[in-house]
Order: sequence, then structure tokens, then C-alpha cells
Amino acid sequence: MLVGYARVSTTDQSLDLQIDALRAAGCEKIFAEKITGATSDRTELKNMKEFIRDGHDTVVVYKLDRLGRSLKNLIDEVQSFEKRKIGFRSLQENIDTTTSGGRLFFHVFAALAEFERDIIRERTNAGLKAARARGRLGGRPKKLTETQVQLLRKLYADKSNEISEICKMFKIGKATLFRLVKIKY
Repeated sequence: MLVGYARVSTTDQSLDLQIDALRAAGCEKIFAEKITGATSDRTELKNMKEFIRDGHDTVVVYKLDRLGRSLKNLIDEVQSFEKRKIGFRSLQENIDTTTSGGRLFFHVFAALAEFERDIIRERTNAGLKAARARGRLGGRPKKLTETQVQLLRKLYADKSNEISEICKMFKIGKATLFRLVKIKY
């Protein structure tokens, strides 16, 4: 069975174009929603995944970006379909993983994306290494100086001081206070 999934990002956009294309492609069941792709909690996508039957169905989308939030997410979704022996088709990009050519194209696509991620990771690591060699450390700067931390510990040790007052004084949360009190510099 061909199962369609349609999505638009905002409520003022229309799903009509996608739904018409999915119906024309032969989809018997269509899941549609108006929700941003950036959110991972897409109810109709979840419902579609529960509906499709392993080894029988093919998921059809109008465009690749309707399914995945990012390239990595798209590849993960299609690979999860592949593990369940569920086909995948994208109408605009003319990708069909139920054919050997479509599987090949998608795997090349996935390999290029993985290659791109590796290059980005290598560049990031090289940049961090160069920064460390120049004496620069990454990460967030410390909110309190060593002198402030020592004062905070003295105030905390004096049980007449309220924790909330100490936190207000240093503009920190309780979790930060407790972490700083336990850590010995």
C-alpha cells in the first residue's frame, strides 16, 4: 500500500498541492499536518510510522524536506524504513527506494551527507587544536572568580545565611551553588 505524508510549516499554508500529488501517485492513506519541521514531536508522522506495515507498505512524500528536519534526520528516517522493509518515494526528487536504482541513488546521497559531516568534524577538531596551541580554551567562561567562590563557600559554611540570599548575591542558581561548594579548586 502507498501511504502518503504531507506537511506544511505554518497554519496559513495549504496542504492541497501535496495531498493532490500524493493522491495522483496512488496513495490510499495520507497523513497530513501543519507543523514546523524543526519540531521532533510531529503527531501525524508518528501515527504514520505506527500505521505502516513492515515489508508491505511504501511511504510517499511530495518533497524530501517534508519528511526530515535535517539531512541527517531524513537519512535516519529512510534507513529506519529500510530496516523494516518499507519502501520510500519522493515525488519531486524522483527517488524510489523500492527500485535498485532508487536505493543506489539514496545510498550515494547518504554517503555524501556522511562525508560532509566527517569533513565538518575534522575542520572543527583542527580549529580546536589550533586554538588550544595558542592557549585559548573552549567552553563557557566561568561566572565567578576564585575569590568570589571562596567568599561563597564561607557564606555557605555560616549556617545563619540563607541559600536563596547567597544565590541572589552572586546571581547564580541553587544547583550552581551546591556544585561550587562541593568542588575543591
